[in-house]
Amino acid sequence: MRAVVTLCTTAVIAALALTGLAATASARPLPVTYSLGAATAVAIDRPDSSPPGANDWNCRPTAAHPRPVVLSHGTLFNMTIDWQALSPLLRNAGYCVYAFNFGQQPGSDYLGFPGAGKVGGTGPIERSAAQLARFVDRVKASTGVAKVDIVGHSQGGMMPRYYLKNLGGAASVDQLIGLAPSNHGTTVLGLGLIPGVPETLRLGLGTAIRQQIVGSDFLRRLNAGGDTVPGVRYTVIETRYDEVVTPYTSAFLTGPDVTNIELQRTCSQDYTDHLSITYDRRALSYVLHALDPASPIAPCSFSSPLSGA
Repeated sequence: MRAVVTLCTTAVIAALALTGLAATASARPLPVTYSLGAATAVAIDRPDSSPPGANDWNCRPTAAHPRPVVLSHGTLFNMTIDWQALSPLLRNAGYCVYAFNFGQQPGSDYLGFPGAGKVGGTGPIERSAAQLARFVDRVKASTGVAKVDIVGHSQGGMMPRYYLKNLGGAASVDQLIGLAPSNHGTTVLGLGLIPGVPETLRLGLGTAIRQQIVGSDFLRRLNAGGDTVPGVRYTVIETRYDEVVTPYTSAFLTGPDVTNIELQRTCSQDYTDHLSITYDRRALSYVLHALDPASPIAPCSFSSPLSGA
């Protein structure tokens, strides 16, 4: 009898130990990929997949982080390639994180690799903003919150402003954080100012490209009457080495509740560019700091263009 009791006790202890190990394993931080190249490899291997930590529809916001974070990718990108670093960073910090693809067109295989997922952000920006509106409504319904925060890259940092201004989004958003957003458009290193080039870009790359050229009808309407809407906080994080949004200062906003951050003002070693800013440690630390001022800014360190690592 004593042997049976001992055996049962041992089994219970072993089960508890295994349960503890499983809990520990599930609580381990998600890996964070600080490399655009590595993110591209993931996009090819797992096309159109949610980035690590994103789209857990059972997630419930905490008192420490009461608002879910919605991630909005850039032009010619998608959620898989843009958010392999920020999504797990946010989830590891205790946020509920959600990402989606928008503005995808038929036949737009990513980087020309069949089956690697579709590029996004090429369709009309008004239509993409409507997709964002529906996605935010879904996140709110799932989590039971009144408002979310949005973090966007490039077009993904500008497009939500159409949602805020024209689709009633201001009632559902506490803050918008843009990483190299195309808020006032781009000259595309001067090419966009040459007659005929914007239309050629539209035909080759999609409507949203033309809409983001400096002086477009879309941008004139978007920015008419001011850059911001009441009740929403704005943060812009930009690099002076931005080769897509040119001049880089066109990313910045004016108005109340706006914080503009130029990475190189406090870190001359940071050479991150437009494409890799979502993989720059310091840029991402500014995102977390905007969401929670208790989150520290990463120390200044070397960051390379095109990679972020």
